[in-house]
Amino acid sequence: MNKKIYLFCAAGMSTSLLVNKMKEHATKHAVPVDIQAFPEALILEKGVEADLILLGPQIKYMLNDFALKFPDKPMAVIDSLIYGKMDGLALLKSSIAMIKAHQAQ
Repeated sequence: MNKKIYLFCAAGMSTSLLVNKMKEHATKHAVPVDIQAFPEALILEKGVEADLILLGPQIKYMLNDFALKFPDKPMAVIDSLIYGKMDGLALLKSSIAMIKAHQAQ
């Protein structure tokens, strides 16, 4: 079953570029994931389905509030260097590592 990695940002626009790059690498390396981008307004609705919640750097101030709403889900702010470079491979690798670390707990 595919792991769901959901990225949230202010409008869901800038993260969609990063999602596309992550999807390219996931397909190339046969990584079973479903990666999508959403505006932060949908986090309460969509976060329930996610295996990993990633926040864009511009909404990192919301991390604590969202972590309280989803205490059993791994959640992180996307590294601003990865975000700035739109490095889909680096984010895919770190996302898989976060999911594996959470499953090992």
